[in-house]
Amino acid sequence: MRHLLHGTGERNVHALMKMVDCIPVLMPPVGAAVNVDDLVSRMDGFVLTGGRANVEPHHYGGPEFPDDEVIDPGRDALVLPLVRACIAKRVPVFGICRGIQEINVALGGSLHYRIHQVPGKNDHRRPQRQDVTTEEIFRLNHMVKLTAGGLFQRLTGHDETMVNSLHGQGVDRLGDGLVVEATSPDGVVEGLRYNDDSQFIVGVQWHAEWQPDEHELSGALYTAFGDAARKRAASRG
Repeated sequence: MRHLLHGTGERNVHALMKMVDCIPVLMPPVGAAVNVDDLVSRMDGFVLTGGRANVEPHHYGGPEFPDDEVIDPGRDALVLPLVRACIAKRVPVFGICRGIQEINVALGGSLHYRIHQVPGKNDHRRPQRQDVTTEEIFRLNHMVKLTAGGLFQRLTGHDETMVNSLHGQGVDRLGDGLVVEATSPDGVVEGLRYNDDSQFIVGVQWHAEWQPDEHELSGALYTAFGDAARKRAASRG
């Protein structure tokens, strides 16, 4: 008998506990079984983690996936309306890897199915060898350029930074109200935010949960997310 499980990587939990000093609560991806407006009203912030499954293309008008593609329709059904509700109710969101893609799709954007198959783009996936180590998977892989005057640049004071790279999909058409915060040398969107400085709705394509205390920008984004979540908690009394 197969037993389906809900879970997340330990890194996601520990990064939040270390960098934000909060109590992480794992939300199972149960789709429309949850009243999203009620859920959002009870929480102080959401981190949208990475994962094996990709956002299904019918949410953004893309070509159908191959039959063997890993999907998570329950998460799609929960997170896409959740992002929109968080913006409406001014609840902070930090999207990581799949999370940046969810933010983009939730606001009407689209995705490249496989970036390495797009002319002029590099291969942004993890190393494809079977004997690869965790350190190799999460090593700093390429530079990203930070948008002049943007949030990411203001947080670090730098124009660029190195990031890891473990994704097959990526942002294509930008969603409504989103602005680009970081791009890779081949033009892939590596960071974005909702264009309202009074809210924290931010997504990054790299895995910011990997050693955020040793990565200046990742650490700064966790801190900014935590500040926004505490402000939200104070507003709820």
